[in-house]
Amino acid sequence: MDAVTTILTLLAAVVASSVIARAVAPLFPLPLPFIQIALGGIIGAAVPRHIAIEPELFLLIFIAPLLFLDGWRIPKEGLLDDRWAIGALALGLVLFTVLGAGFFIHWMIPVMPLPVAFALAAILSPTDAVAVTAIARRSPVPRRLLHLLEGEALLNDASGLVCMRFAVAAALTGTFSLLEASGTFLWLAVGGCAVGAAVALAANTAKDWVARHLGEETGSQILISLLIPFAAYLLATRIQASGILAAVAAGIAMNHEERTGRGSPVTRIRRAAVWDALQFAANGVIFVLLGQQFPAIAAGAEQVMQKGSHGQGLQLLLYILAINAALLALRGVWVWITMRLLLPPGQRQDGKPGWRLAAAATLAGARGALTLSGVMTLPVALADGAPFPARDLAIILATGVIVASLLTANAGLPLLLRHAAAAPRDRDEEDAARLSAARSAIRALEDSLEAIPETRADAALYRQAAAHVIERYRKRMQMEAKAGAGIEAARQLEGIERGMRIVALRAERDDYFRSARSGRLTDERARLLIREIDLLEAHLAGR
Repeated sequence: MDAVTTILTLLAAVVASSVIARAVAPLFPLPLPFIQIALGGIIGAAVPRHIAIEPELFLLIFIAPLLFLDGWRIPKEGLLDDRWAIGALALGLVLFTVLGAGFFIHWMIPVMPLPVAFALAAILSPTDAVAVTAIARRSPVPRRLLHLLEGEALLNDASGLVCMRFAVAAALTGTFSLLEASGTFLWLAVGGCAVGAAVALAANTAKDWVARHLGEETGSQILISLLIPFAAYLLATRIQASGILAAVAAGIAMNHEERTGRGSPVTRIRRAAVWDALQFAANGVIFVLLGQQFPAIAAGAEQVMQKGSHGQGLQLLLYILAINAALLALRGVWVWITMRLLLPPGQRQDGKPGWRLAAAATLAGARGALTLSGVMTLPVALADGAPFPARDLAIILATGVIVASLLTANAGLPLLLRHAAAAPRDRDEEDAARLSAARSAIRALEDSLEAIPETRADAALYRQAAAHVIERYRKRMQMEAKAGAGIEAARQLEGIERGMRIVALRAERDDYFRSARSGRLTDERARLLIREIDLLEAHLAGR
């Protein structure tokens, strides 16, 4: 019962954090993780109960589904267009950060053994795309930069955790073999990716076969998507491969499945809603959990500091700021080199756009949920039962770097991107796609009319209905084909019409509610009609 109460309390804190964030946003916008950590601290002070989660269980419950969802939803054109730059950031930058920051942390804090310093640097190397995207919404982020950051965040999660695994193994055993590590890394990468893709492919093939022969049931389709990341992770770890890479590969395979168009619209809508809620809850619980454990972590870190003759709390703050500065410096050097060598000329020309993009990409290296959840998986004890060296200190340093990096990104990105221009071809691609889709729709309607026998009694009604729908598509094509000021006026008119339709839909929905309350409409029928209005309004509102 205590476990259930704890879970419900954490989820309630996540909901409360969202309400507080929206309430204070007009006065002082704060990143949501800050509020969640603070609420967790309040809960920890009110109910001083330590919540311990096994490291592997933590990765399975929180990280596997989050990385799966990232792989599922990341734009594949961004991965392909800038694959070399993304690879350099996701792999090269991680190794560069582990070596540079690891030696720096050990030099600055000798009480932390070198393998533990490498482990801390490894878990600090991944960036958090969700946090950066939320911050960047206030500024026009160039599309290519956003794709670069999203691709990096997806792949460096896995590479950072794999590097941390090697560092922890060195701390536990006291030995490290480069040859053995290289072979292990190859197996972790290849095996994990193969298992993840295979699990997703097998699950999707099976559910598609069932849907074709027995019909599609929305609830089971959603449940299958929820089980895939856990199955991929568990199977990969069973064969000593990377469960993290398996979850990422399964998500990318799910993206491919999504593009086939199989599955009903209702399934896609409800499945997206379920995953949105899961992502929000998982990210939030991680930060609330950190805040709840913060007092105990701080006390343990203070003991470690005193043993190493570093007893001042101010010095701990200086360590956090120094580590964050070192990470920014390492990232800045690597980002500048990557943009100069691997991005197309149009993305690395001299002048303001070049240095602004490089500086923005550097500040966008904010740490978040992955760093926090990863550092929480550090072993509690060594093989001989002795406490893992400097574990609490590593956790509190990682926590401080998360907060410092979020503050830096929150303050710096809006200034750097204030005058940045959004990519102009986004709307052009959308217009071209709408034109092509409208032509396909008209051809399909004309083909369906030809298939209707003239002898049918209702043939005239079919022709009338088809003519009405075709006329709507032709009007859309005419609007999309306009150029210059005409297209802007047409779009403005379309926006006004969309607002008027939303007003009308809301009036319809209010009337349905009144009919249901008065008994003129059954509850079942009212739910169907209101759901139809809700979907139309969500579509018109662009949600």
